[in-house]
Amino acid sequence: MNIKDLKIVFMGTPEFAVGSLSKLIDNGFNIVGVITSADKPAGRGKKLKYSDVKKYAIENNLNLLQPTNLKSPEFIAELESLNADLQIVVAFRMLPEIVWDMPPLGTFNLHASLLPQYRGAAPINHVIINGEKVTGATTFFLDKEIDTGKIIKQVCVEISENDNAGSLHDKLMDIGGDLVVETANDILNNSVESIPQKLKISEGEKLLKAPKIFKEDCRIEWSKNVDDIYNFIRGLSPYPAAYTELINEAGEKVMLKIFNVSRELAEVNIPIGTILIDKDNFKISCSNGFLFLQELQQSGKKRMHIIDFLRGTKLDNSYKAI
Repeated sequence: MNIKDLKIVFMGTPEFAVGSLSKLIDNGFNIVGVITSADKPAGRGKKLKYSDVKKYAIENNLNLLQPTNLKSPEFIAELESLNADLQIVVAFRMLPEIVWDMPPLGTFNLHASLLPQYRGAAPINHVIINGEKVTGATTFFLDKEIDTGKIIKQVCVEISENDNAGSLHDKLMDIGGDLVVETANDILNNSVESIPQKLKISEGEKLLKAPKIFKEDCRIEWSKNVDDIYNFIRGLSPYPAAYTELINEAGEKVMLKIFNVSRELAEVNIPIGTILIDKDNFKISCSNGFLFLQELQQSGKKRMHIIDFLRGTKLDNSYKAI
């Protein structure tokens, strides 16, 4: 079988998935169908918003399907009619077995971690929040349990002190796209040697999870140490963004999203959450030092650099972070 004879159905939704789909197209693979999420209303006007994968598929004249029910007889019949040899999944929904078991060469997924570590919906965020120095990307064959199938290929990626979720996303999108192409080539050439994930688990090793992150998970706990808060903020930047509430003696509250900070280890003799503002700095005390805010967004206003923020803010040292 040559590359044009290998019929592939690709499934994905966000920008992260476009990185893999575009590299498959650039390398000459035959994408007979693209499956993405249904259009959703977004913004104040509730206009229908296309997924990033849909935009790419339309721009490149790819056959596009947007099922609302992956188990519906109509969708299953349409998928079967594509007669795909292989399915590739990147950042999509959980698939029913009737879908992932359909192609003769199987269905494989790209996951943004070194499986079996960080199974779940938000591995990029959680590896930074947990202060990891290395992560990676994994391709694996789908199985009945989420993120547990046999591993095909993996690649490691270093996490720098200055990486946030956005920069790591972009690294893994690029490297993951290459890994998807390599995996597809290995399957085409019948040179895959997949291994069960249990063989990658050392005796006594703890498996860390990467569950979906909700708004209530994004609140900063100032009682934690400087490094943990620093990692928490960059692990949620730029999205969904860590936040804090400020309150003054009159009970007036202000909500801030915080995107970028620097840190200072120091002995702290003032209450945790104390705000110290001058014309050049906005810092908040924690258990063993201070976090200097560098980029932030006050509720109802634009995201801005700290210098611009301080130039126009009415906040003062009477407020406390809670």
